[in-house]
Amino acid sequence: MKHHLPDTLNGRRAVVLLSGGLDSTTTLALAQAEGFETYALTIRYGQRHEHEIEAARRIASAFGVAKHLVTQVDLRAFGGSALTDDIDVPKDAVADAIGGEIPITYVPARNTIFLSMALAWAEVLEAADIFLGVNALDYSGYPDCRPEFVAAFENLARLATKAGVEGSIQTEIHTPLIELSKAEIITRGLELGVDYSMTISCYDPSDEGEGLACGRCDACVLRRKGFEDAGVVDPARYAMEDGLKTVGDGLRRSRTI
Repeated sequence: MKHHLPDTLNGRRAVVLLSGGLDSTTTLALAQAEGFETYALTIRYGQRHEHEIEAARRIASAFGVAKHLVTQVDLRAFGGSALTDDIDVPKDAVADAIGGEIPITYVPARNTIFLSMALAWAEVLEAADIFLGVNALDYSGYPDCRPEFVAAFENLARLATKAGVEGSIQTEIHTPLIELSKAEIITRGLELGVDYSMTISCYDPSDEGEGLACGRCDACVLRRKGFEDAGVVDPARYAMEDGLKTVGDGLRRSRTI
C-alpha cells in the first residue's frame, strides 16, 4: 500500500536525506505531512552494507516521492570509522551510556558532506528546503547532529550558492526530530502511518536476505529502547532472538523480541 500523500505546499520542493533508517523515514513522512513535494537523496558512501540502500529504495517507492536519487561518494577511501573501515562495530553497550563520547561509528564529516550534496541538488531543483533526520537528545554522540552544526551549515548554504548570493533562494535546513526522544520519534511516525518494518537501523546486519539486525550495536540498542519506551513492538528482524541484553538494565532477556 502506498503511503498517503497530502496536497503539496504550493508545489514547494524539498530534498530529504533518506538513509533507509528509522529517523530519516520519519523525517520524510513529516516533510510530506507539511505538504512538500519531496525529492529523496540516498548516498552510498562506502558503508559496511547495502541493506540500507535497498531499504531506502523501498521506502521512497512506498512514499511516492517525486524522485529518488541514489548517488555515491567513497568515504571508505578515508576510513577512520567502524562503518567505513576494517574496524569492529562496538556491541552490547547499555543505552544510558551511549552518547557519552564520540564513538568509533562516527564517520568523519559525513553530515557535512551529505548536506553539501543535498544543497547542490536543491539548487538545481530551485528548492529552498532540505530535511535532515538528526537528533540531539537520543543520539550516539555525533558532533554533526547538534543544533549549532545545523545552524552553521544553513548559514554556509546561504553564502555558498549562486541562488543564495543572488537572493533568489534562502536555504532552510529542517531538522524536525532534533529535540525528540527516540520514543517520541516513533510515536510521531506511527501517527503518520509509517511502516517501520521497511526500515533498517543496524550498523552491522547479517548478509541473509534483506539483512537481519544484530540487536547489539548502538543503533540497535537505541532503536529497541525507543520502541520499548513507546510501548509498541519493534518490527525489525533480529539475527539473535534470544540472549540479547535488555536496553535498560543490561539483564539477559529470554523471550523473543
